[in-house]
Order: sequence, then C-alpha cells, then structure tokens
Amino acid sequence: MPFHVSAHRQNGVRGLCTAALVAIACAADPATAQSVEGRWSGQLGLTSEYVGKGLGKSAGDPSLNGTLEASYGDLYGSVFASTANLSQGSDAEIITALGWRPRAAGFAFDLSVMNRDLPGTRAGVDANYWEYQADVARRFGRVSGRLRVNYTPDGFAATRQAWWIEAQAAAPLGPRARASAAFAARSADGGADYNAWNMGVKYNLSERWAIDARWYDTDSHALGENYDGRLVGALSFNF
Repeated sequence: MPFHVSAHRQNGVRGLCTAALVAIACAADPATAQSVEGRWSGQLGLTSEYVGKGLGKSAGDPSLNGTLEASYGDLYGSVFASTANLSQGSDAEIITALGWRPRAAGFAFDLSVMNRDLPGTRAGVDANYWEYQADVARRFGRVSGRLRVNYTPDGFAATRQAWWIEAQAAAPLGPRARASAAFAARSADGGADYNAWNMGVKYNLSERWAIDARWYDTDSHALGENYDGRLVGALSFNF
C-alpha cells in the first residue's frame, strides 16, 4: 500500500521543527537568537528495497522515501518517511528527530532524540517508540570513520529495550565515487539478537543526483527472509 505525506502534514512538521529549534536557540542565547539563520534541505529517494538496521522492510518490493530537515547552527530537526511492508501490517515508517551536531578536537558529533512511528500496524501492537542516538565521526587521511550507538527503552511490538552499535568506514574512489562498509551488532530484550553488515559504492551523477549499490547481510538467516543477504540499488535527489 503506497504511503503519501500530504502537503498539510509536511507544513505541520516544518512548523513543529522550526518552533522547537528557535525555542532551543532562544533559551541558549536570547541576545543572539534573532541573528540565527535557518536552512532547509531534503532528499527524495527510490530504492529496490527498504532496509533498516540491516533488515529488509519492504518484503523485497521497491520503496519510496523522503527526508526534510531544518537546521539552525548546530541544531536541527528532521522528518523521514518511507513506504514499508512489515509482518505486523505496517505500510510505512516515519522518523522525526531533534538533534545537535557539535564539533570538538577534530571529531564530529551527532546527538539526537528520535520518534519512530509505523502507520498501518494492526491494532494492539505497539508501533510508536523513542530512540536515543549518538554518532561520533573523524577523518583519518582519506578514510573517514563513524561509530553509532542507538538505544530504545521500549521498542516495536513485544521488543523492550534494545541496542544497535555500528562502526562504519568510507573512502573516496575518485572525484565522484565513494566506497563504504559497516558492521553492527543488535541486541534486544524481547526481540532478535544478530550481527549485520553492508558494503557498497555511492556515485554522484551530479550535484543533486546520486546512485548507490550495496550488499546487506546478517548472520541470522534462519530468523526469516528479511534477515537474508540482499543487493539493494538506490537513486536519490538532494535539494
């Protein structure tokens, strides 16, 4: 079932993100709040399959997705939406976030609070939950590295607290191409524990258009088809 975010809902999300960021900026420094300059950015994407935390989430079908972000200095608010096809009936996934991206001692940080919602989930299944995520990244010559820690105190359906810890490395292959690989461990109380990894290449067709080819896999194929290895292609447009 296709998922569509109406213009009215998008405007509401934009207003919410903007209000929250302005409030934070004013609280931090009322004297300079009026001089804070905001910026909007976004991305539209088409993938051969939607993948999240290493698992297939669209039953092998293509997926449409979009991201909209408002930023004020190091602060930002964003909303991400994608079509999906999950076993509990969910036909979409929506992630809204508020975060902070400071830099210190050569490291880039991204600290965020996220709300994840899965519309279409059958009645009685907990399909809305909070996640807390911290990224730390740094360049080492031509190679960049990133460590991500994601925690939820009460996850999807019967899953309670869960952790996702991921290490990623990337390096340029030329002026337009970049190769990257990641390995992650998932542990969950009331859910599946597994390891996941991916590797692939992203190629910038232009300043706005890019394609990505990536192999995803886990060590737990016996848990279901969504844990199997898969080659995923993606086309994205940045604005």
